[in-house]
Amino acid sequence: MALMFSQTARIKKAVVLINNIDAAKFPRLLSRILQKLHLRDDHSFSEEEQEKLQVALGLEGKDLQLVLETTSFILEQAAYHIAKPTVLSQQLQNIGLEEDKVSVFVKAWTSSGKGVVEKLRQRTLAPNQLEEVNWRLNLQMGQASQTKMKLPNAMFEMVVSGQEEGEKEKIKMEFSHDELYQFYNKLEAIQGQLDSMS
Repeated sequence: MALMFSQTARIKKAVVLINNIDAAKFPRLLSRILQKLHLRDDHSFSEEEQEKLQVALGLEGKDLQLVLETTSFILEQAAYHIAKPTVLSQQLQNIGLEEDKVSVFVKAWTSSGKGVVEKLRQRTLAPNQLEEVNWRLNLQMGQASQTKMKLPNAMFEMVVSGQEEGEKEKIKMEFSHDELYQFYNKLEAIQGQLDSMS
């Protein structure tokens, strides 16, 4: 398996901090991070909770932030690689985590990893999603300067959901025959690439 973690200066510092966390408190911290890992903009802990954590864990603000970010990173990498518990254990030992912390990571990953991977798969990269497409065709037969003409065009209305619950936006587009054909070819190329990935 590929190396999941590089021993950067930040990771080395975070490993020292994680190793110094009380073994009885670390599983709860890890469990909370796992629960919120799939949420894009949510932090695992509110500012008020982070202040309490600083006191409980005996860490300064920037050190606590480093521990939280590194712990999240380790779990995200485990999810990305769909790491088996033995592999995760070996990778964590390689970066210097002590055995008690490695076993907490492995136990949490064994019990929650599958659910975390599934939730991360459902998470989308784009905040807006297409919900509905309405369309109609028009045929312009003439205008003031020209009586005999046939100018077809297609009108699209795409309903897109926003980041907020119930927020919707309507996007309207108009295509001539050539523009619609070019758009169709681009969609076909995208579909081909998606098919080759699955």
